[in-house]
Amino acid sequence: MAEKTEEKKPAAPEFRMQKMYIKDLSFENPNAPDIYVAHAEKAPEVDVNLQLNHKQVNEDHYEVCLEITAKIVNKELDKTLFILELEHAGVFLLKNIPEEHLKMVLAVDCPTLLFPFTRQIASQVSVDGGFVPFLMEPINFMGLYQNSLKKGEKPSN
Repeated sequence: MAEKTEEKKPAAPEFRMQKMYIKDLSFENPNAPDIYVAHAEKAPEVDVNLQLNHKQVNEDHYEVCLEITAKIVNKELDKTLFILELEHAGVFLLKNIPEEHLKMVLAVDCPTLLFPFTRQIASQVSVDGGFVPFLMEPINFMGLYQNSLKKGEKPSN
């Protein structure tokens, strides 16, 4: 009688966003109401900084957080229009992801899913602050990740 040998197949990888949330949000409008009646001919200057952080919550869940700081200044009037600081995060289920792929999933796939919602929040807050929608340019997270690897940097943590 032949013995049956059971081959254990590796469990299929699972990847999905389980929750999105705002961790911190600040909108400063330091020159209101004067800035609304001032006339400038040149478009304001935009300075945007992005930081990507992640941390393991438990065995299968990770938090990925996009931290955006944007300062919009009208150099012609020497006035700050607004300053926006936003920490927008998501909890992701990452189960049975091979270790060699985990860093890329955290640095590319997770923020790629999260960013459109982060962009919408920033846009809506600027409108609620009395300005035109603040639309951030799309971000190539794969390009950022590949550049960090080329430079020998440790991808965001």
